[in-house]
Amino acid sequence: MVEDVKQGLEKASKGEKSTPGGWAAAVGLTELWLARAERVDTLLEGLPTSLTSQDRARAQQLFYGVVRWSNRLEAAVEGLMTHPPRTKVRAILLIAGFELLEGGADLTAKVIHHAVEKAKSLASPKEARLVNAVARKMASRLAETPLDLATELGHPEWLVNRWVRQFGAESTRKLLEWNQQPAPVYARWRIDAPVPEFLAPTKWAGFYEVKGGKWDEVRKLANQGALYLQDPSTRLCIELLSPKSGEVILDACAAPGGKSLFIADTMKAGRVVALDEPVAPGKSDIRIVRLKENLARAPTGVDVALTQADLRVVNTNFYRNLNLPESYDAVLLDAPCSNTGVMRHRIDVKWRLQDGDFARHAEQQVELLHASARLVKSGGRLVYSTCSVDADENDGVIKTFFDSRAGGPFRLERSVRALPWIDGHDGAGAFLLIKS
Repeated sequence: MVEDVKQGLEKASKGEKSTPGGWAAAVGLTELWLARAERVDTLLEGLPTSLTSQDRARAQQLFYGVVRWSNRLEAAVEGLMTHPPRTKVRAILLIAGFELLEGGADLTAKVIHHAVEKAKSLASPKEARLVNAVARKMASRLAETPLDLATELGHPEWLVNRWVRQFGAESTRKLLEWNQQPAPVYARWRIDAPVPEFLAPTKWAGFYEVKGGKWDEVRKLANQGALYLQDPSTRLCIELLSPKSGEVILDACAAPGGKSLFIADTMKAGRVVALDEPVAPGKSDIRIVRLKENLARAPTGVDVALTQADLRVVNTNFYRNLNLPESYDAVLLDAPCSNTGVMRHRIDVKWRLQDGDFARHAEQQVELLHASARLVKSGGRLVYSTCSVDADENDGVIKTFFDSRAGGPFRLERSVRALPWIDGHDGAGAFLLIKS
């Protein structure tokens, strides 16, 4: 998949006389995104390694801007051309549109001139003249505030309407504005050593904000295992789980392993079993690769095991045959979800989601919760968590579970919810269930 993207980016950048810079690379990313609806993270992995770190950052910033503001940019270009242009030219226009939106009236002439000059080499002189004419009209449109909230703040209308019903108009606007901002980078400090001064303390214990300009040092510290890049919202489910030294804990949907490592760091000694779905034959999964890497960084006092299986279909024989425990002191089910709490990071989720996905996710989450409950010891703990802000995937799933016979031995001890515009970090829900 990534190799296909690399080849596509090379074709998309054809026309540059030398190694493409950040702007040209952003055109290639946008062109592939428009043509193939590829996932944003997959496209970024396909960026040429020859790009400088500065050009890579610029390409990502421009590309992310186009994806974040896609419907507003498309509305600004709609109807301005008699015939649809080549996908490459449309990509050039959308990137120029984002720069116009970002820079405001003072930079209009500079943005348009730059886009036209780039179009001459990336497309053709004739298409550059088209870019010039269309971009000028786009600038006028983008200077006006759209009448509807969805277009104004770059989200699908159906999703905005759903959130208005759940949160109200004022809170929904705050959530949309939050999603449209670039996400800060946070790191969790893992070792008993002084924290470097370039890591800025936050109000969340153990978490630090990573400022720009120190990425070489950050990579070195991450490779050494001193820190792990992680949003502070991840602490919520771990705090509810409250891992204790000497316990045996199951992370039931473990990949890519950040929470498994967090559990191991918290307990210091004991056993962590990390389980996730198997990779299809003949395919690789970067999430499983990262899970293995993260488990390898666990403290020496914690025994870690990785296994791949569908939690919903395996029985106790599966665990017994692998010499794994058949029941656990604590189980974390950080369930697959809509990702509506992490749209600052997963910027293309809103364009891939459909209204029916929430019910589909909730049905799967209930199945996973039932399967996880069977693995909890008497007196043990089960934490259900999501990175969703949607009620159907949080309280709705817990209600369905307790309405079933499986919920009988459990009681809801505590729950926490994080809403980005209130809590200042990613959204999440976490529920602590105790088995009698």
